[in-house]
Amino acid sequence: MYMLLLDVVRALRSADVSFAIAGGYAVALHGAVRGTVDIDLVLKLTEANYVAAEAALVGLGLAPRLPVSARQVFQFRREYIDNRNLIAWSFCDPHDPTRLVDIIITYEGNRVPTKRVMVAGESVPVLAKSALIAMKEGTGRPQDEADVDALRRLS
Repeated sequence: MYMLLLDVVRALRSADVSFAIAGGYAVALHGAVRGTVDIDLVLKLTEANYVAAEAALVGLGLAPRLPVSARQVFQFRREYIDNRNLIAWSFCDPHDPTRLVDIIITYEGNRVPTKRVMVAGESVPVLAKSALIAMKEGTGRPQDEADVDALRRLS
């Protein structure tokens, strides 16, 4: 069940990427009931971090859905967000569309606040609950509102 998650975590860790799991997986790993297919990531906002993440994901057989490089995403990030409504830079496996990873480019952190969660004996960095709530608040998406409610009910 967590095969892709662990592969992604190991690849990013090996590439010295500063990251955390976000989105539905993070909500579930904090303890709320939540189903999802894609793995959402937040990265420390540096060009080197984006480049290393791209190389790690490509090394897993994933390809960017858009024909842009990490350097381009980093350099033109504000343009993509403000004028093209891009929230995530997506990677998928061309042979298995269920293997999907999204890098959330709207994340502004220079420090990625994390909580460590054990998954199949491996320590996985998950976006801290308060940061996850802040990211999901006010998006207007019903799933995000449900996630915020679920996270707030956790002790």
